[in-house]
Amino acid sequence: MKLTSKGRNAVMAMADLAKNNVKEPTNLSEISLRQGISISFLEQIFLKLKKNNLVKSSRGPSGGYVLSRPAEEITLSSIIKAVDERIKTVGCKKESKKSCNGKSIKCITHDLWDDLEHHINNFFEKNTLNDIIYRENKSYQKELN
Repeated sequence: MKLTSKGRNAVMAMADLAKNNVKEPTNLSEISLRQGISISFLEQIFLKLKKNNLVKSSRGPSGGYVLSRPAEEITLSSIIKAVDERIKTVGCKKESKKSCNGKSIKCITHDLWDDLEHHINNFFEKNTLNDIIYRENKSYQKELN
């Protein structure tokens, strides 16, 4: 199981947007510099985020992107789904008659991986962009003390 760079970078870019210039549009080159993500990759990601109504864009010299709603209302799962990611820990399709090992019965660890998938997806559903900012601020405060 692996969350691809598309999913990780989408969450990172959205967290950057939530933290910086909350009311003013942020252009992709600013996010690119702060997060080390290529502009062309960000363009692909933000097209999907915009299509899924997670961000709004504006054109012009002071143009860029803003969140479409408050950070506490945007779940990590909505970001991951917007860029066509799926967290999948089992090798088979749940509705399939065949298992991930090609046999007619589930493998011995199937339920374990299925439970893990449920926990991961639940974690992404419960956590928002606001939670990321909170954790980052909390971590920063620990470093100061």
